[in-house]
Amino acid sequence: MFDLPALEAAARLVHSVMPPTPQHSWPLLSARAGCPVTVKHENHTPAGAFKVRGGIVYMDRLKRGRPAVKGVISATRGNHGQSLAFAGALAGVPVTICVPRGNSVEKNAAMRAFGAELIEIGQDFDEAREAASRIAKERGYKFAPSFAPDLVCGVATYALELFSAAPDLDTVYVPIGMGSGICGLIRTRDLLGLKTRIVGVQSAHAPSYALSFATGRVVTTNSADTLADGMATRVPDPVALAMIRAGAERIVQVTDDEVAEAIRAYWQDTHNLAEGAGAAPLAALMQDRAAMAGKRIGLILCGGNIDLALFRRWVLRVAD
Repeated sequence: MFDLPALEAAARLVHSVMPPTPQHSWPLLSARAGCPVTVKHENHTPAGAFKVRGGIVYMDRLKRGRPAVKGVISATRGNHGQSLAFAGALAGVPVTICVPRGNSVEKNAAMRAFGAELIEIGQDFDEAREAASRIAKERGYKFAPSFAPDLVCGVATYALELFSAAPDLDTVYVPIGMGSGICGLIRTRDLLGLKTRIVGVQSAHAPSYALSFATGRVVTTNSADTLADGMATRVPDPVALAMIRAGAERIVQVTDDEVAEAIRAYWQDTHNLAEGAGAAPLAALMQDRAAMAGKRIGLILCGGNIDLALFRRWVLRVAD
């Protein structure tokens, strides 16, 4: 994967584009959870989510290795695509993003605003990813996967910031989509020689990694029917799965109702808006509240990119 000098170099690159995000301890949130809680606010990046870090490093290394790259294409439900579009604009690399039909209207608008060409295709993320791979061959573009070493190295810079500021955390809860966030956290913890336990969080409605973690092999699902689109994946990455099984303590599954309650709690206790995947770690902590009493806990609020219409319908339960 990458060593500590490479991670520190990635952090310098990321910080040349954006400042470190804060980690705050919120008294009301800690009271709700029954333990001291530190929140890593990846909802405060220029793209509103942690993925932008990976995009910056990936695109920089791609441009250095292939100065004449014709274009980059990938698939996303939103944050990975915004990351590549943002970084592609900085590097002068055209970016095309495939999203499933019915994808987040606001995330689609954000990707276009960053300069990406958007193609709406397929019924879910995995079908959009298959289409992106096919179009890459047709157009001669570089296909950018959702999980790759350069992406993980870039994403891991959030973990370096967190552990540098709060090295004494007992347990950190982190959501799992395709795996870059949790793998970056695991790798950074190990490089720093810390003993922090890492707990992955998945939607109970899209549990492919949780099932795979339990069985020790890649398990795919027929659907990923969750409103928390950042966790809506059916097919785990085998490399990511191996890292998670080697470095995570366990995976907790949370329902959409529990995630909605966590989004409300974040707003009430911190006045921060979390998207579904961003609130999932808090939902998992609330499941574990009794077991975590008195322990120092970290929560990765990985992003805040939730559509207003979805927020009203799902979180506020306001009828259309």
